[in-house]
Amino acid sequence: VLLVESGGGLVQAGGSLRLSCVVSGITLDEYNIAWFRQAPGKEREFVSAISWSGGRTNYADSVKGRFTISRDYAKNTVYLIMNSLRPEDTAIYYCAAANTMTTMPREYNYWGQGTQVTVSS
Repeated sequence: VLLVESGGGLVQAGGSLRLSCVVSGITLDEYNIAWFRQAPGKEREFVSAISWSGGRTNYADSVKGRFTISRDYAKNTVYLIMNSLRPEDTAIYYCAAANTMTTMPREYNYWGQGTQVTVSS
């Protein structure tokens, strides 16, 4: 099983980025996919999740209204569109797969290597 994130980079506050998570070895219709992030010196925190059916989504309060999660079954890819970025969004962003729809990192079976997002003020 392999999850590969991409799309991170340096952006000014107020800007946008689209992160991608390409999944191989499992099919998206079997797993819920989530995005987490981890800033230096902080614990990994939940950002957003989408159910295996795509019918349910969940967002952390800190990103609600600014971030959108979606999935493309044909490409076995999950996206995180991030708008109105703030300096406090700076972190390494990870995608992860789990059989349950949860915000707890320990419940996720598979993880990507992460992609750095840096938002300058």
